[in-house]
Amino acid sequence: MRACIQRVSEASVMIDGKVSGSCDKGFLVLLGVGPDDTEETARRLWDKIFRLRVFDDAAGKMNLSLDQVEGEVLVVSQFTLFADCRRGNRPSFTAAAPPELGRSLYECFCDLAEKDVRHVGRGVFGAEMQVSLVNDGPITIWLDTDDLVKPRRKQGQ
Repeated sequence: MRACIQRVSEASVMIDGKVSGSCDKGFLVLLGVGPDDTEETARRLWDKIFRLRVFDDAAGKMNLSLDQVEGEVLVVSQFTLFADCRRGNRPSFTAAAPPELGRSLYECFCDLAEKDVRHVGRGVFGAEMQVSLVNDGPITIWLDTDDLVKPRRKQGQ
């Protein structure tokens, strides 16, 4: 999985001129799913995003997580995060998951977020969407689960 996380003061996604999902202060997560991703991959990525300390504390230092600021989330499916532009000028998207897997893991990711965050807005998988946001900072972070270190097991486990 790949995610482009933007710290926002507000974000929304529109489909056919109507707001489908939105959030206030928190994260806009553009989420791409790869063919080898699993529910465990979704959990690892969500856990990392949820714990990112990129919100300002009282001293103005980025030291607080989404939970600590009672932030919200808007998740938008984005298969184009798997674009391969190495050949020619037209991107290939063959590295993205097939639609059935992509939809399933997108929903899984959103469900995980809803367990931790008071408000999770969603786009609509496969729809043409217009995304609006006010990037706060601006703070934009790219995460790829291939780059995440698996959590260490405690001794005795």
